Amino acid sequence: MKALLSAGLCGVLFALGLGLGGMTQPEKVMGFLDVAGRWDPSLAMVMMGAVGVHAVFLRLILRRPAPVLAPRFPAPSQARVDTALIVGAVLFGVGWGLVGYCPGPAVTSLATGGQDVLLFVGSMLAGMLLFSFWTRVSGTRAAPR
Repeated sequence: MKALLSAGLCGVLFALGLGLGGMTQPEKVMGFLDVAGRWDPSLAMVMMGAVGVHAVFLRLILRRPAPVLAPRFPAPSQARVDTALIVGAVLFGVGWGLVGYCPGPAVTSLATGGQDVLLFVGSMLAGMLLFSFWTRVSGTRAAPR
């Protein structure tokens, strides 16, 4: 129960941070990506702030023998860069650049009920299901859990 409550609180905090940082506004994201036009550097400041907080707290957290709500720290499932990782990163970047949403802000933006975000999230879920189906049928690589 503690882990579920902790995950819920982290999700709410993450959603608030996305909203306050402007990451749920596709126009703001597109302005950040428009480096040759009317570039908006504010999201770079949001990212630098997030990376700075992460860098400080990661060092403090890893000094602990174990997480507060788990028996041990999780190990990465894979440490090498492969084709699937590169293709996934490219698809993520292209999707983000075309519509101004990435998964976290899109899910947060569902609260607005806008047609554009509903279409994006529906398409994202369809892509996830297609990927899962493809990996099962082709047997090339297990779908991440």
